[in-house]
Amino acid sequence: MTFRLRAAKAGDLEHLYEMAKLTGGGFTNLPPDRNALTRKLERAETAFSRDDQQLGDDQFVLVLENTESGQVRGTCQLFTQVGQQWPFYSYRLNTLTQHSQELDRTVRAELLSLVTDLEGASEVGGLFLHPGERAGGLGLLLARSRYLFIAMHRARFADRILAELRGVIDDRGGSPFWDGVAGRFFGMTFQEADYFNAINGNQFIADLMPKHPVYVAMLNGEARKVIGVPHPTGRAAMQMLEKEGFRFEGYLDIFDGGPTMTARTDNVVSIRDSVAATLSATDLEGGDRALVATGRLGDFRCAYGQRALADDGTIAIDATCAAALGVTEGDEVWSVAR
Repeated sequence: MTFRLRAAKAGDLEHLYEMAKLTGGGFTNLPPDRNALTRKLERAETAFSRDDQQLGDDQFVLVLENTESGQVRGTCQLFTQVGQQWPFYSYRLNTLTQHSQELDRTVRAELLSLVTDLEGASEVGGLFLHPGERAGGLGLLLARSRYLFIAMHRARFADRILAELRGVIDDRGGSPFWDGVAGRFFGMTFQEADYFNAINGNQFIADLMPKHPVYVAMLNGEARKVIGVPHPTGRAAMQMLEKEGFRFEGYLDIFDGGPTMTARTDNVVSIRDSVAATLSATDLEGGDRALVATGRLGDFRCAYGQRALADDGTIAIDATCAAALGVTEGDEVWSVAR
């Protein structure tokens, strides 16, 4: 079977809805709500149709398609500037050090401060792979295709980029972090708050969240244990982000306490190492394993393939990849080593 990433279309709604029902909660960018998903696809359509080089408030949705059956088996998203429609809140974990000469004692207290430091950054998010396809490197294809998209449309993205990882969710679908921090002020369960945020945005956080720092030592043990810890299903994603150059710098999701990873956009490995070249042949046998992409905006496609880069700036790829991308000799493709 051959898979490719492509721009999402309105006809993908039911595929996205069926996948959204499988996320298990805590997945704000893929809510199991047809109206919210329809708005997301409409916003993506607007972003794909704006063919200029200006940084704006765009959201792009990509889907993973089985080229043989046409089934959509995964999705991912890109946001060009967070915090434009609503403030983009994070908790920042930092340390306050105090010293008493009389006691000859130094005390270090960890604090959670509500901040909007990451406002204006780009975000990669919304990555979900159908449970039946979690093999064969498709998760890596989903994740890294986003970076090729950014490289191919660099002017549409900011100089800083972030990725939020889902935090720990317990067996009943709740969040120990939410229960220990924000839940005390909102009178809402984690599921209720998470769903409301996915549908309506998080302005209610600004309205009701205490603005003073929270002392970590005052939280219950269950909440403290999950601060900055990714959901078990997100550990591999965290490792992939680290390989791309993302780092955890103390920023946390305000709902579930999951880590927010950040990087300089131009330092992300798959963006930095990507190359554009003219296609010289589509019948390569052998070669190096790579991700290969083509097309602007709504015509974007990306798939695994084999490549051979020539000194004259051309590239040869294998026939299977060329068929998945729908490219012929003379077309421009972007690629990065797998």
